[in-house]
Amino acid sequence: MAAARQDVVEARRVVVKVGSSSLTTASGGLDADRVDALVDVLATARDNGRREIVLVSSGAIAAGLAPLGLDRRPRDLARQQAAASVGQGLLVARYTASFARYGIRVGQVLLTSDDISRRAHYRNAYRTLDQLLVMGAVPVVNENDTVATDEIRFGDNDRLASLVAHLVRADLLVLLSDVDGLYDGDPRSPGATRIDEVAGPADLEGVTIGSAGKAGVGTGGMVTKVEAARIAAAAGIPVVLTSASHAADALAGRVTGTLFHRTGKRSADRLLWLAHASTPRGALRLDAGAVKAVTERRTSLLPAGLTGVEGQFVAGDPVDLLDESGRAVARGLVNFDARELPRLLGRSTHDLARELGPAYEREVVHRDDLVVLHQH
Repeated sequence: MAAARQDVVEARRVVVKVGSSSLTTASGGLDADRVDALVDVLATARDNGRREIVLVSSGAIAAGLAPLGLDRRPRDLARQQAAASVGQGLLVARYTASFARYGIRVGQVLLTSDDISRRAHYRNAYRTLDQLLVMGAVPVVNENDTVATDEIRFGDNDRLASLVAHLVRADLLVLLSDVDGLYDGDPRSPGATRIDEVAGPADLEGVTIGSAGKAGVGTGGMVTKVEAARIAAAAGIPVVLTSASHAADALAGRVTGTLFHRTGKRSADRLLWLAHASTPRGALRLDAGAVKAVTERRTSLLPAGLTGVEGQFVAGDPVDLLDESGRAVARGLVNFDARELPRLLGRSTHDLARELGPAYEREVVHRDDLVVLHQH
């Protein structure tokens, strides 16, 4: 078992995610003692700068509740954004003061899914985070709840953390919760057993994870944490899921919580964000042959395999590729506007080039800009 966590010990660049429930009081305000306790652990884990820490922290909306006279997290987006606007400043000020006890600077980085899914934004986000780390600072990352709309929200900071881990090329992702790991049932139930390690999907068969949401100040649940762990592990990043109270043990490589082993290798940046961070602007319907070509042979999508077009999009937008039953089997960046595609349906590129010009002798979605979501 000790050898199994060697990857944790050797990890040089680590992303740590902490949820609202681990930072706030029962009434929803920031708990300074809890913040200081977490910072104590992270400052020690940096090992005098020999280890780099990126902190993905929830808590902005929760921190803004009390100052605005709200007794619970509002349901409407406008008041959530208002609470985030007030709370984000309080959250970062608390981290700034707490890390200053160790002479460590922090840098605030607020992201929306557009910052991960659009290539230029993605590169800019990487450069900013990497430079902060090079200069010895601790980036404090959060979703930009103040301006994020439902269409561009990550939905939870667990998924954001997994994508940030890939963005910064982290060696480890640590998800801190109020539960000390993944259990094979409700952890409050007698007989529920913690799962020490997950080597792949087979280890989760028969495990009851529960619902994605829960009451209180946070938005995540065990479902979102397991999904985030799956995303990171598939991208070649091991994950430790445990409680905030066990953060020191987790970062030291001691056996605590649940370790998700790598299940894949580091993939091209665009494929990970395309699968998990992009919002499809439309959909393309494929015939059976095209579905097989795209999902099994991993070829480009040609006009001949198209049977329908849905939505309004322009060239370069992400679109879902649907099989004959309407299930999304892949996602890709389309090379044509939606209005151009109806006249291309089912036709060969050779015929299109002869009739419409050489610009039409190309793929609808190139295989390098395509990721398979489900095997057919």
